[in-house]
Amino acid sequence: MRAITLIQPPRIVFGVDSLKQFTTDFNKSGYKKALFIIARSAKKSLNQVFENLLEQKVLVEVIEYTFREPTFSNYEEIVNDARSFNADCIVGVGGGSVLDVAKLVAAMQHNSQKLEEVVGINNLSGRSAGLICLPTTSGTGAEVSPNSILLDETTQEKKGIISPFLVPDAAYIDPLLTLSLPPKITAETGIDALSHCIEAYTNKFSHPVVDEYALKGIELIARNLHKAYIDGGDVEARSAVALGSMYGGLCLGPVNTAAVHAISYPLGGKYHIPHGLANAILLPEVMDFNMPANVHKHAKIALAAGVEEKETEKATAGAGVERIRELACSCGIPTKLTDIGVTKDSVDELTGLAMKVTRLLKNNPREVTYEDARNIYLRLFE
Repeated sequence: MRAITLIQPPRIVFGVDSLKQFTTDFNKSGYKKALFIIARSAKKSLNQVFENLLEQKVLVEVIEYTFREPTFSNYEEIVNDARSFNADCIVGVGGGSVLDVAKLVAAMQHNSQKLEEVVGINNLSGRSAGLICLPTTSGTGAEVSPNSILLDETTQEKKGIISPFLVPDAAYIDPLLTLSLPPKITAETGIDALSHCIEAYTNKFSHPVVDEYALKGIELIARNLHKAYIDGGDVEARSAVALGSMYGGLCLGPVNTAAVHAISYPLGGKYHIPHGLANAILLPEVMDFNMPANVHKHAKIALAAGVEEKETEKATAGAGVERIRELACSCGIPTKLTDIGVTKDSVDELTGLAMKVTRLLKNNPREVTYEDARNIYLRLFE
């Protein structure tokens, strides 16, 4: 068994009312200037937190994140505001886009490096500010991962910054912060989290340690997402999906994702399709493509997702792909790229962009050629 390194937040607090624990812990931390980068929808949930911190003489500045998926220019705008305040701790509260920006701001506000210099793996030189993340969606797992993903508008490419310095000092995962998520966002972010677990488990560089996170994440999300979708107030279902999402995030550092994400990135870059939605549409198709490379693991995915064992592993694995497809459909995920405004004449351009994402394609259990990627896109027009 090869060596593997797990780099995770030193403090992870999970469960209902974790937000209260965040306030208690922050007041003991010694931080004096807190910059909150928050999703607008989360502001009301934080009113009591802000009041408490102000009572403790903590200077608080709030930047409302108003963009969709973050671009280089969005980041530059926010980091410039952050430098003016010069906080000793950055707190990100929101979905994956908000957390990705907050993580990068924490690392870069006192850093002389330019954004272009830190793109890639292990290029960040350090981080001097504290970093705390509170997710309001159950999707990206950004609160526990070493990744930040931004769109480079000049090339229409999504680019990753991956570094241990982007791992938060603490993550507080409170399912109550997800109760107000609309069904559509619940579905898209939930299947994004499911894709993290599935891609980590089937990854060419998978590892038994990470497999445990991945399989449990698959079970929790696949068996509870539809419940959370149809009843956003179901705290038990919300908690299960949030925990599955956290497990998916813990897979991202040591193993990471593969072809689903590589092929979905151009949909975000060119068409600005939300990340979770792009992954949700692609996941069953890429699973079907990958299944011959490891039938056994795809059968295990099926069983974790609640499929009854069939006469053969291949049949079980195939039923698992259909189970994921049915889950996506039951949660309102479109089945065709035309349903989300993608035109067939852009397939060659999308394929060319996808093939540049070698950082992720190299992880895929089955080699993806240009024609393979092109055919995956084309099957989603049929």
